[in-house]
Amino acid sequence: MAADPETLIERITDYASRPDPYPLYAELREHGVARQQNGSYLVGTYHEITALLHDPRISSDRRNRTEPDEPGDEEQGIPPSFIGLDDPEHHRLRGLAMRSFGPPHNPGRIDALHGEITRIVQDLLAQLRTKDRIDLVDEFAYPLPVTVICRLLGVPTEDEPTFRGWSDTIVSGLDPARGADPTERQRAAADARRAMGLYLGELAASRRDNPGADMLSAFATDPGPDHGGFNQLEIMTTAVLLLIAGHETTVNLITNGMLTLLRHPEALERLRNDPALMPRAVEELLRYEPPVQMLPQRTPLADIEINGVTVPRGAPLILVLASGSRDPRRFPEPDRFDPGREDNQHLGFGGGVHSCFGAPLARLEAQAALTALIQHLDAPRLVEDPPPYRRSPVLRGPRHLLIDHDRAGG
Repeated sequence: MAADPETLIERITDYASRPDPYPLYAELREHGVARQQNGSYLVGTYHEITALLHDPRISSDRRNRTEPDEPGDEEQGIPPSFIGLDDPEHHRLRGLAMRSFGPPHNPGRIDALHGEITRIVQDLLAQLRTKDRIDLVDEFAYPLPVTVICRLLGVPTEDEPTFRGWSDTIVSGLDPARGADPTERQRAAADARRAMGLYLGELAASRRDNPGADMLSAFATDPGPDHGGFNQLEIMTTAVLLLIAGHETTVNLITNGMLTLLRHPEALERLRNDPALMPRAVEELLRYEPPVQMLPQRTPLADIEINGVTVPRGAPLILVLASGSRDPRRFPEPDRFDPGREDNQHLGFGGGVHSCFGAPLARLEAQAALTALIQHLDAPRLVEDPPPYRRSPVLRGPRHLLIDHDRAGG
C-alpha cells in the first residue's frame, strides 16, 4: 500500500528519519504539493520553491496565519527578528544589520576575518592531532563558528559556553510538526531567546559610551539612514538571530561536509590533492547535505495556486529546500555527490529577499575548516555510520561525529 502523502510532515520530522530523509523528499516531489493532516502544505520541487521564495504574496510573518501558532515569543513581549517579518519592516531591519556586516558600509569585514579563522582552525587542529579519536562536533565544528560569531559581535570569550544551552533550546522550537507538548517546547524556546536577547542587549548598551570595532557596538551607535537606527528591542532580536544563524548552520555545514567526504573517500582524496576545488565542493555540500532542510514559517497572503493545488490564504506553507536541491528536473544525477559539479544554483541559502546574508561568512568558515581537516587528519575514518543526529529536522546535522585517525607521531 502506498504511503499517505498527508502524513509526510509527520514522517519527515520523525526522529527515525533524521539520518536519511531523502527518500521522503523524493516521495514529496512526486506529489509536487502535499497537504498535510495538520493543515499545512509542503512544497518540494525546485522551480516551485524558487518562485515562492520570490513571490511577494508569500509572508514570512507567522502572525499572518489563519490559525495562530503555539504560544511563543509574542506572549512574552519579544517581537520577531527580521527573518520573521515582511517588507518594508524586514528591509529596514535587515538593512541596518547589513550596515555593520558587509558592503557597501563595511565591505572588508568578512575578508578581514580570514586570518583569524585560519588561526582558530589551526589552534583546534593542534588539539585534535594528539588524539586517536575525536568528536568532530564538540571538538571542532561547534567551537569554530561560535568563536567567530562571538568575536564578530563582541561577546567576551568567557561567556561563549553560555550560548550552547540557549541555542539548543531555541533550535528545538523550530520543529514544524505539532508533536508532544508543543506549547512547552515553544515556551522553552521563547524563554531561551529572551534570556539571550537580554544578555546581548545589555552588552550592546554597555558599548554606547565606549564602542569597539564589533557589531554590537555598531548596532548601539549607528544612527542609521533616514529611518533611524535600532531601538533596544531590535538590537536584542537582531543579535539573537545573528548569533544563532551565525553558528548553528555552520556547525551542521562543517559536520555534514566531513561526514559526506568520509563516505566518499575518492572525493576526499581529490580535494586533498586539489584544494582549489574546495569552494565548488562546499557549494555541492550545500546542495547535497544542506544544514537548513526547510523553511517552516511561510504563509500565503492570498489564495495561491501551486502546481495545480490551491493553497488558501493563512495556511502554513513549508518550503522543503533540501528536497528542491535534489530535484532531478533541475540537477542531473541529484543523488550523486560531485565536488566538481557546475551550474550549482542550490537552495542551501534560501533565496529572494530573505536569502541568507551570512552566506559569505559560512562559505569562508566551511572552506577553511574542511580544507584543513582533510589536509591534517591522517587516514580519518568514521566510528559510527549513521552517527547520532540532533533532534531538529529543520537545522539537520549530527549531534556527535566520532572519527578515528592516525595520531601524529603515533
